[in-house]
Amino acid sequence: MRVFITGASGFIGQALAARLRAEGHTVSGVDLRASAGVVAGDISAGGAWQPATADLFIHTAAVVSNGVGLAGQWKVNVRGTRNALDAAVRSGATRFVHFSSIRAFSDLGFPDGVTESHPVRPDGNPYVDTKIASEQVALQAHAAGEIDVTIIRPGDVYGPGSRPWTLMPLELIRKNQFLLPARGNGIFSPVYIDDLVSGVLLARADDAAGQIFTLTGGAGVTCREFFAHYYRMLGKRSPLCLPTPAAVAVAAAAGRAFGLAGPTEFNAISMRYFARTGTYSIEKARRVLGYEPKVDLPEGMSRTERWLRDQHLIP
Repeated sequence: MRVFITGASGFIGQALAARLRAEGHTVSGVDLRASAGVVAGDISAGGAWQPATADLFIHTAAVVSNGVGLAGQWKVNVRGTRNALDAAVRSGATRFVHFSSIRAFSDLGFPDGVTESHPVRPDGNPYVDTKIASEQVALQAHAAGEIDVTIIRPGDVYGPGSRPWTLMPLELIRKNQFLLPARGNGIFSPVYIDDLVSGVLLARADDAAGQIFTLTGGAGVTCREFFAHYYRMLGKRSPLCLPTPAAVAVAAAAGRAFGLAGPTEFNAISMRYFARTGTYSIEKARRVLGYEPKVDLPEGMSRTERWLRDQHLIP
């Protein structure tokens, strides 16, 4: 196949491209900066980045942040999705795989083991709200018969090269700027990058058209357990854990101070995210796609640690 990926130079985009090329497919893409096989372009606007032909179009490009406002996130996450759909239709692609997020369920409250049939919930967080809106744009195109669409809601994707759940936590921990709410007992839903890629490629199946799939590692762990791996790698003690109100207050104050130099992820929104109490079901992906995560947290962190050492990012 001819596959085109938006956000092709990003963590997930690169992993997808590598697996697809290994399968023998021709892969190209777009990102803000050009690289081998990737053209420079801004998906929030049309332009020369749009492919002439493609069979499969995978849309990963997005603003993934708790520190960017609504206008900036809507421009990329919502309008950019419509631009990507237009490009996919013009290219002749027969499937559009759209990356959303488990956060479409909201950060504020959802049942444990939540399934794709549970209603999405805007909560005033620009990332949450624009991801929900992007799903609507994609499903609208599918309903109109423009192109077959499949939506992926990844869990907390970590592994070699992950900015939000590997590189950024390490940086904050190293600077002693990391803490957890809910006394560290909030639930994290990790998925190792290789498992996510496997699930996305399974979603090319005919039965996946018009469907939404949650893809996580299949089990939740406490935030304390997840981030303790990075503390260990850096030779530090366990994470600082506070009651949620205290953690939110500290992060809000720090966010205002750090934000003077630009957007920061150390803020109240991130604290509320780390205070989640529920997990996400992957039973639909198992049943329809045959998805089965293979890399548990100890193995995933072992692989991540080896990569970090090879990159001289930890001692």
